[in-house]
Amino acid sequence: MAQPPYDPYGGYGQDPYAAQQPQPYAQPAPVPAPVQHNYYGGPTAAPTTNGMATASMVLGLVGIFFCGFTSVLAIIFGHIAQGQIKRTGEGGSGMATAGLVLGYIVTLGWVIFWIFYIGLWAAIVGSSGSASTY
Repeated sequence: MAQPPYDPYGGYGQDPYAAQQPQPYAQPAPVPAPVQHNYYGGPTAAPTTNGMATASMVLGLVGIFFCGFTSVLAIIFGHIAQGQIKRTGEGGSGMATAGLVLGYIVTLGWVIFWIFYIGLWAAIVGSSGSASTY
């Protein structure tokens, strides 16, 4: 007679002293975000960002380094962009506003700087020409 195969757990097939490991709970599948559909059933496209709004913000930032010359363009492009955004419903209203604010602040700062700078030179030149030695 043949012997049955050796079973270290006494014929039960598993270790009676092994602790049962709790099974992790299965995470529910993520729910996709709802997609808005247009009248014909296709998904609606996200509004595009207005190019003038982007240009306004970039020119407002760059105006700090270019003595405010591009800040004037930032103001012009910002106002044009806001008009286009109201008319067409494009995105970029925040960028247009940021470009306008930066444009006005940088332009005002550089105007004040140039007024004081020219005033300082006028004071220096005026005081050096009026001194007499006799």
